Amino acid sequence: MKKHIQLFAILLLPFTISSCGSKKSTEENTKVTAKVIANVNIIDVRTGHISKGHVAIDSGKIQQILPVTEDESEVVEEAELINGEGKYLVPGLAEMHAHIPSVIWNDPQMEEILFLYLSNGVTTVRGMLGHPLHLELRAKVDSMEILSPRVYTSSPSLNGSTVTSPEMADKKIRQYKEDGYDFLKLHPGIQLPVFDQIVKTAQEVNIPFAGHVSTSVGIRHALESGYASIDHVDGFLEGLVPKSANVNPTENGFFGYNFTYKTDTSLIPELVQLSKENKVWVVPTQSLFTRWFSPIPADELANEPEMKYMPTEVIENWVKSKNELTQSKEYNSSQWEKFMDIRKQLIRSLNSNGYGLLLGSDAPQVFNVPGFSIQHELQAMVDAGLTPLEVLQIGTINPAKYFHQEGKFGEISKGASADLILLDKNPLGDISNMQDPAGVMVRGEWLSREMIDKKLKKIEEDKYSKSSP
Repeated sequence: MKKHIQLFAILLLPFTISSCGSKKSTEENTKVTAKVIANVNIIDVRTGHISKGHVAIDSGKIQQILPVTEDESEVVEEAELINGEGKYLVPGLAEMHAHIPSVIWNDPQMEEILFLYLSNGVTTVRGMLGHPLHLELRAKVDSMEILSPRVYTSSPSLNGSTVTSPEMADKKIRQYKEDGYDFLKLHPGIQLPVFDQIVKTAQEVNIPFAGHVSTSVGIRHALESGYASIDHVDGFLEGLVPKSANVNPTENGFFGYNFTYKTDTSLIPELVQLSKENKVWVVPTQSLFTRWFSPIPADELANEPEMKYMPTEVIENWVKSKNELTQSKEYNSSQWEKFMDIRKQLIRSLNSNGYGLLLGSDAPQVFNVPGFSIQHELQAMVDAGLTPLEVLQIGTINPAKYFHQEGKFGEISKGASADLILLDKNPLGDISNMQDPAGVMVRGEWLSREMIDKKLKKIEEDKYSKSSP
């Protein structure tokens, strides 16, 4: 047994580890940087295989993954020990359709939103409504000056109002590329000639574009134009309406809801194949439709436990928005069920036969609290027909592929970023086991359950103090 202890210690020595726990550091000012999650069940999100081992972390990265051998409980005395006995370890999740406040990076609102993401294991966010302040935020995050998920940020919105001519589109895109945004965000209302110029210039300057599909563009032309991702499954349901239906595309309603009974689902394979051929990822944001657009009463959602982290005026606006959407004369629950069935068919087919899905919930959209909404999205994906393993893949490995960062994050492997979620139960058996993690690690920084609860409590208390007259 001693041989195993010495071997483990030798492997840890290059990390510049100092002792912790019951032992005092020999140098008062030496910071403990190494951590070991010991005796934990490690989930391989590529295969679903579970192996028990020790995960050694230092300098923000996974340095070693070692198998468990008998009586090795004391081998970690050179590092901070995190007890993983009986628990499960998965990579941190990517929220691929997030929104970040447009406030200065050290504003309390920014800090709270970023922590809400972290509290549920979201260690990467793709911000979908960019702002110049987010470029500064991204730099602060990259240098670990602030505690946050890693940030990818879109440009400010390109839509029917902000780009009204091909010349304007060309100028804006070149500027956004020079500014350093990671990709372009497309919103509705873009006219076809302007869209084609966006595609042309984006390809020239090598900047991806993602987001909505304008009705003047249509899903087929959008897919053939090479979106990096189409979000909300936007345009797909409209693409299932046969030409013989002779519909006005601008009368599609909420993501095609008005065309529900005009669709031909036999057209799904064609659209899915187009997405695969053109390497277009899809972000379903299904929780928008199971919550904001669902028949569930607004008051019921407003009283969910996670709403205590949002300001009262935000909840009031969410209630109003939902009621306006679902109490209109065009809305009824039976049509919603049919609409959702079509979306689920699209999601299953895009996952199995398309280029792939990415996990995203559009937080903080109506009744989607940052971080907590990713839990609703995980469940919505299972309800759509994906397995828990497939759901984990669209939130871990697939985002790494999307960003061309395989091996750097999104999996538990040597050399990868130490973005990890420690769970009490196996999520492969029940995806709801992703809720209330025992701890979260973001680039080597450990957030214990106690620390998470303490911070969440403060956010709740601050919310009430801000709402008081």
